[in-house]
Amino acid sequence: MAGKRTALITGSNKNIGRACALTLAKDGYNVVINGSQDRQAAQKVANEARDLGVEALVAMGDVGQRADCMRMAEESLAKFGTVDVLVNNAAVREDGGFLELREDEWRRVMAINFDASYWLSRVLLPGMVGKGWGRIINFAGMNAIHGYNGRAHVSASKHASWGLTKALAKEFGPKGITANIVSPGPIMGEEQDAVQAAHITPMKARVPVGRLGKPDEVAAAVALLASDAGAFINGQMIQVNGGAET
Repeated sequence: MAGKRTALITGSNKNIGRACALTLAKDGYNVVINGSQDRQAAQKVANEARDLGVEALVAMGDVGQRADCMRMAEESLAKFGTVDVLVNNAAVREDGGFLELREDEWRRVMAINFDASYWLSRVLLPGMVGKGWGRIINFAGMNAIHGYNGRAHVSASKHASWGLTKALAKEFGPKGITANIVSPGPIMGEEQDAVQAAHITPMKARVPVGRLGKPDEVAAAVALLASDAGAFINGQMIQVNGGAET
């Protein structure tokens, strides 16, 4: 890797986001750690990254708020100059029947799951274009492939992210920037509450390899896409799901 690059990973104070941040830190990337509330958890991840020999910045903020996204980006650029890898991991996957959904609930899910990637990409892409190198890595999940009963807002937001990813891949590929989307299957994180565990654990039966995935296994795909070795992977959805039927 020519010089030390920087990666901003949203929702990186726990679970998949944390694994992505630490895997990229192991690969030599400076990292920007983000969380919406738990600064202590974000600081812990940042310290773990520093122990791996890189610089780390904690940029707290709610990615569902445009002003927070702008501030996070500005803090990152002020410290590192450019952000070379943007990993839009933060998401909410709330249940709610379509006819019962309030508009504010719909808008909130769309803002976190989709608008944040638009806001952050708009601010950070110019620096990538200037360097002639960059990576946009969005997150989908099985909600982007299936239409889920009771999750119309989540499915719509993830489909939108997939569309944006393909468009960015075509527009910015000629400028040395790739855009891809990672779609995890059932993943058991290290910090999941009883409700999340109750939702994910039964999905094990749908996974041919016979187990739930691990955050580090998703992070490995992100690391490949972020690397020079992944330069010819562009506009793709990488499914990390143990062969779960899609």
